[in-house]
Amino acid sequence: MEPWAWITYENQEYSMYRVNVLYGPPDDREQFISYYENTHLPLAKAIPGSRNHAFAFNVSSLGEESPFFAVFSADFESFDKFEEGMASAEGKMAAADIANFASGGATIIHYQVMSVGLE
Repeated sequence: MEPWAWITYENQEYSMYRVNVLYGPPDDREQFISYYENTHLPLAKAIPGSRNHAFAFNVSSLGEESPFFAVFSADFESFDKFEEGMASAEGKMAAADIANFASGGATIIHYQVMSVGLE
């Protein structure tokens, strides 16, 4: 059973499954950016089934200092496709590579994306 299966909303539509990686502030921001763009991002984009890749540096927060420096997101067709992609050689390689550059740590979250008719 998918982890979100107990949630129900009127007019809900499941559109995709998303993964976000939230990176804490690194020791060396320039080195992080260079490694991320040149080495890690190509690995992440190669994960089977992943699409709509997006990332940002210098992440802000409302009203206080952000605990994160960078964020990455990618979408998958479903939870099963996410699991398959992360279990693949490419998924394992991308996950293992995080330790090579994320000196500020990384938090990986994943979830079913829903759109809910609120009108």
